Amino acid sequence: MNDATPVLECRNLSISYYVRAGEIPAVVDFNLRLMPGEAHGIVGESGCGKSTVALAVMNYMGKNGGIVGGEILFEGRDMRTMSNEELRQIRGSKISMVYQEPMASLNPAMRIGEQLAEVPLYHEEETSKEAAFDRAEQMLAKVRLPDPLRIMNAYPHQISGGQQQRVVIAMALLANPRLLLLDEPTTALDVTVEAGIVELIKDISSEFGTSMIYISHNLGLILETCDRLTVMYSGEAVENGSISDVFNNMRHPYTRGLFSSIPLPSADKNARPLLPIRGQLPLPHDRPTGCYFGPRCDYFEAGRCDRGLIPMEDTGAGERHAVRCVRFKEIDWSVPLPRPETGPPVEAGDIVLNVQQLQKHYEIETGGLFLSGEKKTVKANEALDFRAREAETVAIVGESGCGKSTFAKVLMGLESATNGEVTLDNVELGQLAVQKRDEDTISRLQMVFQNPFDTLNPSHSVGGQIGRVIRKFGVETDKEKIDQRVNELLDIVKLPRDFAKRRPRQLSGGQKQRVGIARAFAGDPKVVIADEPVSALDVSVQAAVTGLLMDIQRENRTTLLFISHDLSVVRYLADRIVVMYLGRIMEKGTTDEIFAPPYHPYTEALLSAVPIADTSVSKRKVVLTGELPSPADPPSGCVFCTRCPYAMPGVCDVDPPPVREFAPRHNIACHLEPEKLMAMEPVITIEEEQAA
Repeated sequence: MNDATPVLECRNLSISYYVRAGEIPAVVDFNLRLMPGEAHGIVGESGCGKSTVALAVMNYMGKNGGIVGGEILFEGRDMRTMSNEELRQIRGSKISMVYQEPMASLNPAMRIGEQLAEVPLYHEEETSKEAAFDRAEQMLAKVRLPDPLRIMNAYPHQISGGQQQRVVIAMALLANPRLLLLDEPTTALDVTVEAGIVELIKDISSEFGTSMIYISHNLGLILETCDRLTVMYSGEAVENGSISDVFNNMRHPYTRGLFSSIPLPSADKNARPLLPIRGQLPLPHDRPTGCYFGPRCDYFEAGRCDRGLIPMEDTGAGERHAVRCVRFKEIDWSVPLPRPETGPPVEAGDIVLNVQQLQKHYEIETGGLFLSGEKKTVKANEALDFRAREAETVAIVGESGCGKSTFAKVLMGLESATNGEVTLDNVELGQLAVQKRDEDTISRLQMVFQNPFDTLNPSHSVGGQIGRVIRKFGVETDKEKIDQRVNELLDIVKLPRDFAKRRPRQLSGGQKQRVGIARAFAGDPKVVIADEPVSALDVSVQAAVTGLLMDIQRENRTTLLFISHDLSVVRYLADRIVVMYLGRIMEKGTTDEIFAPPYHPYTEALLSAVPIADTSVSKRKVVLTGELPSPADPPSGCVFCTRCPYAMPGVCDVDPPPVREFAPRHNIACHLEPEKLMAMEPVITIEEEQAA
């Protein structure tokens, strides 16, 4: 095959699934051309058909799915004409796939080395077992895993999520494939691990010349990893082109809607709030005539946009930049979209929540399954100290295992504090288990959980679950008044009132999260803990939910504790930020103070790891090396010293760091001299002309 032949080409591809109700068209008229060494991103909301395209390339659509039109050409050959044996030989050798959840790709009963060695042993007849294991170990080193021999001898559950994902990438690369499919490979990972994986993927592409299709809902990641981009909506491509063309000269209203939903550095929750896309993604069997995006589009024109199949049309303004819109030449793309009125910033009130020197320790045994061994203390929270005021949003950020959720459990009464105090108004909560709290205390402290699917009772109606909270906390006792209050709450979270009669299974993920928010606010709480409330949602739904939280906070003057690893959302939503690492507070201050020098070195690394979907933004790279230490065996001195690029041997690894105050309530725990911290360069730089 010469370099002029595409590695993969999809021509007018249509894919359907067959269910009892009949044929469900999943993908319609999809075209893509991937050249050798090229990386192509596919983005869009959940249910738009991104993963279906990848599964069709792998021919993994199951018994009820199939290609009903068009072609998939791999290295010039139509894959539909290949035998099952040919397809088996291609999968894993010439075409490899990295899935979203690494544990689903690894056999828990086999050692890592055995699973990796299977790839060359199966696909290469003359490879010996010894050579296969040697190559597996070398590949683990290439994906930058520490101590490859130890990883080879480990079982999947004995390594971290980030290490598991690197193992899966190593497995996909072992046969030196021509095409690598990556389906949301970093969604479940921390931003620092994600940054390492992104760098790894870029290095792989240049070293091996591998062509890649990168499927993601994260436009920032696509900007950092891909050459070209396809935007999909409801099963069809609506825009494709080079990264610069699509990011800087987008020509489809849906693409513009996606970018307006993303919390870029230029967004401001008061002056420039996010603009969510109205309405819902249509179901595959209930798509409108003409433009599928028509019912949600601000530029819809009856008689033109709702007639027949709308073809892709070249914009004439870029290299292979095409768009599926009949009005793209008529729209003035330089006119910004109208932003909703939000009013002036909310003024914070008195202190509502006061956390002083909070500690939460666990005793664990380090012996085997049946034998007791040495006891160790896990310091999940150590000397936490911060305050939250009325109508203020305080974000708690950090990697998995830093103690964010443990603190939330102590606050909710699911765990008792080891030492220190947590005071809500005048009530001490640290030693007050939830069973011992009175209804007034419970009602004043509520929680919005990360996964709305697990927190709603599938057997009860939406109205019944919200009404139970109103009745339980004595907000209303009369049935008619309870029903009225349920309707008012549904209005507040912008859901139709007839949803009160629906069961959770009849709602989308974003709608379920809105119900969870309505239920949390049903008892008129003073403080709401939001634990990753938008991480599982599409960007358009995410924008609507963050706007909803702000509206309710503005109206009720509720204090919001926002737990998240997504610093883009945190920058947009929070007034103050607490940065945690291994159970300790590394830095705390206002949002503006956290996002500008001086930084704690860990804050600097977190900011550098955030993917930003804006070509006018440049970042200084600070990729952390090493793994997060075990909370059961933290480093001596500063807990961050083993990964810190500024660590000073004999100082940072010996003594706990001093806490320095750089402004009122802006504290950094670090051994570096204040002058050195003040001299740090900004991590994120915005080019003023493009930003404006």
